[in-house]
Amino acid sequence: MPETHAARRASLRSLIRETGLDALLVTDLLNIRYLTGFTGSNAALLVHAESEDRTLFCTDGRYTTQSEVQVPDLQRVLDRASAAALARHAASHQRDYGRTGFESQHVSVEQYESTKKIAEGIELHRSPNLVERLRLVKDQAEIEALRMACAAADRALSGLIEHGDLSVGRTEREVARALENRMLDHGSAGASFESIVAAGPNSAIPHHRPTDRQLAKGDFVKLDFGAIIDGYHSDMTRTVVLGEPASWQRELYELVHRAQAAGLAAVLPGAEVSAVDKAAREVIEQAGHGEHFSHGLGHGVGLQVHEAPSLATTGVGTLSAGMAVTVEPGVYLAGRGGVRIEDTLIVRDGTGEVLTLSTKELVVV
Repeated sequence: MPETHAARRASLRSLIRETGLDALLVTDLLNIRYLTGFTGSNAALLVHAESEDRTLFCTDGRYTTQSEVQVPDLQRVLDRASAAALARHAASHQRDYGRTGFESQHVSVEQYESTKKIAEGIELHRSPNLVERLRLVKDQAEIEALRMACAAADRALSGLIEHGDLSVGRTEREVARALENRMLDHGSAGASFESIVAAGPNSAIPHHRPTDRQLAKGDFVKLDFGAIIDGYHSDMTRTVVLGEPASWQRELYELVHRAQAAGLAAVLPGAEVSAVDKAAREVIEQAGHGEHFSHGLGHGVGLQVHEAPSLATTGVGTLSAGMAVTVEPGVYLAGRGGVRIEDTLIVRDGTGEVLTLSTKELVVV
């Protein structure tokens, strides 16, 4: 997608100019992937504020062929010390790169001091989160990758239930392994994170890690998982019950379902992220379970499974059309069980586009 990556770099150049810089030295590999398509383990990118011709990509000799394919539209430099090589280039062309920003949120003090020595004569300026600002709003290619990642996770869950992999006697670890294998079968490059399979009382632990506990009749089973397609992560949670649910389980599930619906309805362009959290949290608080909802409502998702924005009481900022976020309220009753329901969706004018399509009715297995 050379045209897509070129368009992203053009948008970045506008931000660079707004900050009064001549260039930006990009060293975070995810940001480099976003701007170039390169997926190797070593690279740096020097983006000039005015010109693609003065924008340079650097990697090392291991990636000569790969970079020719993935980054065909930029000048390439081969050097193991990629950031240092581009800093050296900037220093030898001070008229073009006199004021160069760097990703201070990704650079250690040692790296900064080393770059400063190499880039003698260049003014280095802290320029955090310029690329991340662009990554907040997804373009069509990103949305399609997210949609496919969500579909892979949906199909994996469906297969898990249909083929009896989620059943009494299976251990949490066995279910997690089966779920992740099914995501691989549906095209995922891997799991977005260590899948959560939490049964019975363990479902009341928000980020429980799977154990050898066997699933038992009457258990809530909380499954939080995601797939990766083209580097983009999906994230979803569904909670099912093994056997006929008790009345308290139905009531708890219905409460979380209503809270999630309120959160989804609040995901609108221009909405304060804290207000979205509040919309769902108030439903839970009014039911007397405020203390049992112990985390934020959601987060951004994309090249990272957790990225900006943060939908939380302490979150700052507003939503924009094209952002990808999760909405995942939960209620956790220690020693008994818990429920979380989570979707990944795209912020749209009107109603958000939900990408995780598995049913949110209470599934009885």
